[in-house]
Amino acid sequence: MFETAELGRKIPKAEFEEQALVLRQELLEVQQQLREAGSFPVIVVFAGVDGAGKGRTVNILNEWMDPRWLKTRAYGKPSEEEAERPEYWRFWRDLPKKGVIGMFLSSWYSHPVLDRVYGKIKDAKFDDRLDRILGFENALAEDGALILKFWMHLSRDVQKRRLKSLEKDPLTNWRVTEKDWKHWRMYDSFIDAAERTIMRTSTGKAQWNVVEGMDHRYRSLKVGSEIRDAIRSRLEEIRVHYEVKARLLQDEESSNTGTEVAVDSENPATEPDESPVTVLSTLDLSRHLIKRDYQRELKKYQSRLNYLSRSALANKKSTILVFEGPDAAGKGGAIRRVTAALDARNYEVLPFAAPSDEERAHHYLWRFWRHLSRGGRMTLFDRSWYGRVLVERVEGFATEQEWRRAYAEINDFEEQLTEHGIVLMKYWVHIGKDEQLSRFKAREVTPHKRWKLTDEDWRNREKWDDYAMAVNDIVQHTSTKIAPWVLVEGNDKRYARVKVIRELCERLEKALEEN
Repeated sequence: MFETAELGRKIPKAEFEEQALVLRQELLEVQQQLREAGSFPVIVVFAGVDGAGKGRTVNILNEWMDPRWLKTRAYGKPSEEEAERPEYWRFWRDLPKKGVIGMFLSSWYSHPVLDRVYGKIKDAKFDDRLDRILGFENALAEDGALILKFWMHLSRDVQKRRLKSLEKDPLTNWRVTEKDWKHWRMYDSFIDAAERTIMRTSTGKAQWNVVEGMDHRYRSLKVGSEIRDAIRSRLEEIRVHYEVKARLLQDEESSNTGTEVAVDSENPATEPDESPVTVLSTLDLSRHLIKRDYQRELKKYQSRLNYLSRSALANKKSTILVFEGPDAAGKGGAIRRVTAALDARNYEVLPFAAPSDEERAHHYLWRFWRHLSRGGRMTLFDRSWYGRVLVERVEGFATEQEWRRAYAEINDFEEQLTEHGIVLMKYWVHIGKDEQLSRFKAREVTPHKRWKLTDEDWRNREKWDDYAMAVNDIVQHTSTKIAPWVLVEGNDKRYARVKVIRELCERLEKALEEN
């Protein structure tokens, strides 16, 4: 696989300086075009053999381009803060927004490769971790990211000469450690792991470029040219796409001009009289608690939750609660009953509405990844990542292709949370359509609740059946063994609040027993 990167290619200094002058200008131009378009981020991954010039190449690119619109990140051993969150938290947090280039050293490939080389994992586990990388990169690519991956290669002999050369120079000998020589002695193991990595993760959406790293001039021009050409190509694709789309819309408008739509008066279109049967139809919304029983049960489970939350903090067992449901279903009231049992220093309530400009410039999961808490804390999401397959689906903010692929992306996200040991609770608090109307009317006449009712709430109500079908699909595709949905009968607020806390206590208690 690496024979073509061991040919000893070199570029003379004069030729390099001439080409570099032109390339630098072209990179600046394409970087500016990327910023102005603001339609996709560029993610550049550097991996490969020690001493092959990964760091030096990144430094040169920062010299050649405008560093204000470059985001360079390198990763070592996870810090205490990072180790308390799922592995990919630090990568998601650092992703560049649309219009920006992000360059990643020792990224998501580093630990899987090292673990395989050191024999900490076998091929099957290694493949699982590479598949996780594939899922991560596919999700970003499907969302529009341009992913470029460079594997910097040196032959075994060239790597040895490079390390010795660095070691002899007083200005660079600090860069060579015993660990570097240890890795050189394990060269064959690294190459085996590298071949498996490249074969499994080089896809049409995120293909590897193997670059010969012996000559710094050659590799700098090679990498810079590849980045320039890839961004140019993507910008041209987008330009052509919008031109074709505009032409089709213009043709459609022209063809519809003066055309009358025939109406069959004898067979008018009608809407079905009954709502569709969904998983929500199976809920017994008549369930309720009388006030005396409610007060007793609430006190009981809040006391239990307080004890469990303190145990979770001591064991650094994090908890994430997701609350979804129709407008006025009582999510806020349920959240307040949960937090009343907790120490305010150890939880956070995060309400989510329409994404901000910054959030829209990233993958839709980015804003949720970045809010994951440290070990032992509890995070309550009032609305969540399910907006992609709920509101964005029903209201047409996401294309069908986008929301359909989101089920798999969400399952992968939640799998990473639970693999890290996070207790994940997902609540759909449901009420009947008549009950919602009653609560809307009550809000209209209650001064301290009137602000909660908006025109959007009434519009959403008109699409009740569409939302019900979307929820049915959500449960079908994302209610998994590791992250099941808890459907809460919410017509009676007392019953719903107690059920929410009771289910949380039972799940948290089980997780702590297994810890």
